[in-house]
Amino acid sequence: MATIAGIHHVTAVCDTAGQNIAFYADLLGLRLVKRTVNFDAPDSYHLYYGDELGRPGTLMTFFAWPDTPHGRLGTGQVESIALGVPPDSLEYWADRLANRKIDAETVERFDERLLRFHGPDALRLELAETEIDAEPWEGGSADPEHAIGGLYGVTLALEGYERTADLLGAMGYDAVGEEDDRFRYVASDEPGSILDVRCRPGLRRGRIGVGSVHHVAFRAADSAIQREWRETLVGRGLDVTPVLDRTYFESIYFREPGGVLFEIATDGPGFTIDEPETSLGEELRLPDWLEPRRAEIERDLPMIFYR
Repeated sequence: MATIAGIHHVTAVCDTAGQNIAFYADLLGLRLVKRTVNFDAPDSYHLYYGDELGRPGTLMTFFAWPDTPHGRLGTGQVESIALGVPPDSLEYWADRLANRKIDAETVERFDERLLRFHGPDALRLELAETEIDAEPWEGGSADPEHAIGGLYGVTLALEGYERTADLLGAMGYDAVGEEDDRFRYVASDEPGSILDVRCRPGLRRGRIGVGSVHHVAFRAADSAIQREWRETLVGRGLDVTPVLDRTYFESIYFREPGGVLFEIATDGPGFTIDEPETSLGEELRLPDWLEPRRAEIERDLPMIFYR
């Protein structure tokens, strides 16, 4: 069976859509490739950011849940999200963040340099210098020489790591290093291929809310491979959802042994299925089954202010 190529997208929870767009599109220079709603709760926005086309491995997405309590960082959660930038780019980004009065610090991990900071709602973010080949969106606000090319990876905080490590091995991840309480796994040489697991048994259980990660989605090349994975995961004793139509990809969801919500999403059909490439993210898009409710949904959604 085909292994997992890496992360498809990471979905987090934010407060207001406007503040989110101002940070991820205007400051970080990612392209807002889709402005839609949470298909399971269409009274809230679902925003997608990525490269020019929102290719798998470049995507960050957000559920906008205004007035929702902040999450609590702990075990059973994604601790931080890392985005990839070209070598010798951290000074550029440190200055760019400082100009917005955002504190950042440079750290080293596995002989790599990273810039660590907080996004809106205190979401933990990192920029990692990487040689992984990725093409940033040329229309973004950042200098193309230093622009974000996509995801680099995520860090999971878990009470114990052994059962999760066994699952990652089955998914095609290779264990490549250990540093203090951190264990590194790599899926491929594509964007979004790094997954770090921190073993933190003394940390309390995390809680989902604003400023926390909701789930991590992994890549399946097509629906046939995704269905094979569903059978495999069920065979390992995991509770897996039926295949769900997300318009831009199909999804299955399950909780890995440490409690983090995982998704396996197909690479296609992609974000140009309902919008031309030149105008991605400019209008509110709804799936076919929600179109009859468009007037009601648009009435209930908050206005977006961000400039």
